[in-house]
Amino acid sequence: MEGHWQTGDGHQVRRIDWPEPETGARGSILFLPGRGDFYEKYLETFDHWHGQGWRVTASDWRGQAGSGRLGMDAVTGHIDDFATWVEDLATLWKHWCAETPGPHVLAGHSMGGHLVLRALAERQVNPAGLILSAPMLNLGAGHLPEAVMHQAAKLIKALGDPRRPAWKWSEKPGEPPEARIHLLTHDAERYNDEIFWRKKRPELVMGPGSWGWVERAYASVRLLAQPGLLEVIETPVLILATDNDKLVGFKPIARAAARLRDCELIHFGKEAHHEILREGDAVRDRALAACDRFLNRVAAI
Repeated sequence: MEGHWQTGDGHQVRRIDWPEPETGARGSILFLPGRGDFYEKYLETFDHWHGQGWRVTASDWRGQAGSGRLGMDAVTGHIDDFATWVEDLATLWKHWCAETPGPHVLAGHSMGGHLVLRALAERQVNPAGLILSAPMLNLGAGHLPEAVMHQAAKLIKALGDPRRPAWKWSEKPGEPPEARIHLLTHDAERYNDEIFWRKKRPELVMGPGSWGWVERAYASVRLLAQPGLLEVIETPVLILATDNDKLVGFKPIARAAARLRDCELIHFGKEAHHEILREGDAVRDRALAACDRFLNRVAAI
């Protein structure tokens, strides 16, 4: 069932809910997608979790997918500050936990993984477990220090409207770059499913991030890297990541996993691109099996 929820300042955000299984729920999972992402891409995964006995909910972020735009046009992704998204998640979390059976598990992919981890670190949410798929703990495979890149982004952001796009999208307006599949998945059928949804629901289409998004992303990444922030988290965490990722760096993910008190890192290699839960069956089945073991543990706590 699709519907909406309202942020603290009145923004309408989409959500989708799988009903409680007929035999009763083992608990509930709330999933948040990545930058430029939409929950339609993960229906297959949600169906798997529901089949395992979980009540499942997924939500857009404000300004993404079918929840409006905050940039200069219909495709640029913008946010004033990542703290806004954390506050939105805290609002959703409070109401969602009150209306769903526990234990409550929080899951996120890429930017969504970054934000749910930050919300946990800042004690805005209190899940029984956290699942992170390729969490965005840096911005790509840059060779310069984050502090240098952040200062550069601040300067460029200040030179014009922060809502303007930070990079070129495609030679074909409205169409994703042809090589994009090689960043996301080896599975052409699952990639084409995303293209299907983009055509069926044009409001889902998003291209580049804004310079405001870039600068605030660096700020948020650097915040999570501060010593002592992750080390105090006691919540069990499962991380799915690949060292073949061209969109988020694996080394920062491995460092974060080592800083967390109770964390299992499932490490993939060349067989996986960024979207591990949308990879070929061999990779995806291994990832889902790890999720199932983790969820079994959380359900037993």
